[in-house]
Amino acid sequence: MAIRYAARNNTGRYVSRLTSGTIAVVMAGGRGERLKALTEHRCKPATPFGGKFRIIDFVLSNCVNSGIRQVAVLTQYKSQSLIQHIQRGWSYLRGELGEFVELIPAQQQVGQHWYRGTADSVYQNLEFIRSLNPTHVLILAGDHIYKMDYGPMIAYHEQNEADITVGVVDVPIERADEFGILTTDANNRVTKFAEKPQNPDPIEGRPDLARASMGIYVIGMNRLEKLLIEDAASESSSHDFGKNIIPPSIARARVYAYPFQDVETRAQNYWRDVGNVDALYEANMELVALNPELNIYDTQWPIWTYQGQQPPAKFVLDEEGRRGMAVNSMVAGGCIISGAYVSQSLLSNDVRVEDGSAIESSVLLPGVTVGRNCKIRHAILDENCSVPDGLSIGHDVELDRQRFFVTRRGVVLATADMLKCMT
Repeated sequence: MAIRYAARNNTGRYVSRLTSGTIAVVMAGGRGERLKALTEHRCKPATPFGGKFRIIDFVLSNCVNSGIRQVAVLTQYKSQSLIQHIQRGWSYLRGELGEFVELIPAQQQVGQHWYRGTADSVYQNLEFIRSLNPTHVLILAGDHIYKMDYGPMIAYHEQNEADITVGVVDVPIERADEFGILTTDANNRVTKFAEKPQNPDPIEGRPDLARASMGIYVIGMNRLEKLLIEDAASESSSHDFGKNIIPPSIARARVYAYPFQDVETRAQNYWRDVGNVDALYEANMELVALNPELNIYDTQWPIWTYQGQQPPAKFVLDEEGRRGMAVNSMVAGGCIISGAYVSQSLLSNDVRVEDGSAIESSVLLPGVTVGRNCKIRHAILDENCSVPDGLSIGHDVELDRQRFFVTRRGVVLATADMLKCMT
């Protein structure tokens, strides 16, 4: 079945009839505990990324750019900053045309419990989803970084007459224990699903790779209702799509894997699970590279977000030892680099770096202030950190462990609360 296109959207791409009849449900309620102190006051999807975005902007941009203009965002834990961001940046869709990005917090819609898992969160909102009469429901995780046109995946689902289609990426076999791993036949029909297996099945003919779930599912509305009602009735279920919906469906339904690959070259497309501090740091650092795999400058697939009204970045002082400059770096609006040196780093909105300081291979989130003569290396500084004059971070690992959080790969995470405890 070929995709039948209706019209171009505002990016120049075509919007298919399949995507326009689809509602997207974005899971944005996770605790994000592996991001440590970064999610102490926010949920993972609200974490800043790439200088001016939030993690959730990528999945929401994928929806809008794919022609999916009905999006429900399910929230639960520490959601205030996420709610504020979506209200400010994603309220431009036309409600009178049936377009929306709807925030749906846990409300005990069914029973006396909050969302008990990803499947339960959708089950509790079935009445809302049903009222929109969608042909397909697209279940999405709100905490991954990638660009994807969902139209071909929905068309693939239709072509295979599938009951469930799971988006998959190929990952190194040694990292398979971090993901849900699918085993497929020659036609990509799923024959087995294992959650974070110690002995994963490799891809046929590729012993170095395994097929990992992206946490993306296409399910027909009727099939979804049946599966969720059955799961809700099970007292032993943890009510999770990856654990309790997909595996039992393999034997009794048509479950297919959709490889997230370039349509022409079959090369693996960019997808990052920024689930821990090291992964978040590396994904930000990749953007600083000369030719990053993730092209955020692509005008045909823009990443939409809330745009604060900041002035251009400013670099001041031009004296020996007091020269404001940044090399091989990304510097967002509102930043002032005053007589300081920034190298191989990413500075988010409204960062200030004062005289004599040096920032190397680091990620500074919005509102960070670095005082005079500071040395910051291989670090993430959380929002609104105020680094006192003369402080070094990333130069003495033992001292850093006493003051901050240090990852297995040596990335130092400093937050405003950690810095206040030093005074």
